[in-house]
Amino acid sequence: MLHPSKPKILVVNDDSGSLIALTSLLVDWVQQNDCEMVTASSGQQALREVLKHDFAVILLDVNMPGMDGFETAQAIHSRERSSSVPIIFVTAFLADEMDRLKGYQHGAADYLFTPIIPQILQAKVSVFVALAKKNMELHDQTQTLRQRTAELISSNKRLESEMNQRKLAVKQNKAKDEFLAMLGHELRNPLSAITSAAALIAMEGISDEAFGRAKLILDRQTRHLTRIVDDLLDLGRVMSGKILLERKQVDFGKLVENCADTMAAAGRMQSRTVNLHAESAWLDGDPARLEQIVTNLIDNALKYTPDGGTIDIDAGAVGEHVRLRIADNGVGIPPDLLPRVFDVFVQGDISLDRTKGGLGIGLALVKQLVELHGGTITAASAGNGKGSTFKVGFPCQTYVEPPPSVAHEDGPKPTYRVLLIEDNHDAREMMCAMLLAQGHTVYQASDGADGLIVAGMHRPELILIDIGLPGIDGYQVARELRANPDTREARLIALTGYGLETDRARALAAGFNVHLVKPIQLDELNAALH
Repeated sequence: MLHPSKPKILVVNDDSGSLIALTSLLVDWVQQNDCEMVTASSGQQALREVLKHDFAVILLDVNMPGMDGFETAQAIHSRERSSSVPIIFVTAFLADEMDRLKGYQHGAADYLFTPIIPQILQAKVSVFVALAKKNMELHDQTQTLRQRTAELISSNKRLESEMNQRKLAVKQNKAKDEFLAMLGHELRNPLSAITSAAALIAMEGISDEAFGRAKLILDRQTRHLTRIVDDLLDLGRVMSGKILLERKQVDFGKLVENCADTMAAAGRMQSRTVNLHAESAWLDGDPARLEQIVTNLIDNALKYTPDGGTIDIDAGAVGEHVRLRIADNGVGIPPDLLPRVFDVFVQGDISLDRTKGGLGIGLALVKQLVELHGGTITAASAGNGKGSTFKVGFPCQTYVEPPPSVAHEDGPKPTYRVLLIEDNHDAREMMCAMLLAQGHTVYQASDGADGLIVAGMHRPELILIDIGLPGIDGYQVARELRANPDTREARLIALTGYGLETDRARALAAGFNVHLVKPIQLDELNAALH
């Protein structure tokens, strides 16, 4: 086996005697100089060897039948990888100047004439072998440098990533510290007003007017505290994925109109010009959460638009989307804040006076709720004092007239032949009892293998299968039931403790019709059965 890191010498001669004689002159020298020698008996064989190996030098017989030395040399040098391999022509007659020129034109680096003097042969070969060794050393050094460079680049990237993470952690800690300071400020202000109002009410001889003002302050400040707590709780629930939308058809234009009317009736829009244009546009969403989105955005515009300012509110359908645009000519958003305006705890005004108020979580909550509805939100501003614009988009929905309610007639429900495959004895016993109480014929099995046998014997119309069965699991049971002509038409219902969308998809792919998550309620089971 040839060693890839040793210089190789290719000796080409069609005469076996000459080939042996030539190689014998080099065999000891090759061993002493840690080289390897390869032989070829024709030009074609030499080309095959050149395709397989890289050579330090080639000793090539000029006078070969078929493809002679000149043609072989030309073919070797026409290939990019071997184009620079030095070739020493070996010939039995003394070449004149024209023959030498022809050889050099075909890529010859030198000539050797027979009879060959060993010392001259070894001297000429040693020059090219030494050059090849230097090239190998340079190649190895280059590879080492490349590896070191790659390691340094990787190390630099790792260090850069760590630095960025540290910077981000510092920013996050700073944001949290600022948030805690803001939270303390926002809680103390209403608590201070509530404490003072309560003390005023407790005083003797207080006038009716002062008593009434104190009651209004108590009412207003307790509602303010409630909003702060609700925002905190809602943001936590949304970010942890614990909010489930109660979706229904919603006329978004009407909803925006109602939100604006409610805020105007509460005196929130006084001393500002609010231009409202809302058209009917239907979407699939949670009305309470959509109101939260709209109210927060309008409240944000009011907060940062001074008295005498203008706020434009536009809502309606644009193509396949429901759009909301709220633009104001207020204080605007600084360029450095704009990319972070939807981040948690970020707020433009963090000065000591805190004239704008708020915790800086309103827009973060809005973004989370918008994305929960499959929508998008963007913010734009030309800078300080040039106002801001918020745009929201939701997938549009065609309004569908709800079906008229139909009174259900009481009567006997259909009964079926049902097979229950469940390995938990107590769960199987209780489920069988429920099914029998409703008039169904019930068969049961405690594992997948028995379930397949029972199904083949009784051919049930409905088969309830626990996914976590011993031996073969519920997915495999479903696949085998679908493959059997006697049971393939049965309705298969999966019973499992896993309720993610991926679990449902896997159950449907295995052949189940319905995927029920434990614990299973009676009405849920009946719906699946009927």
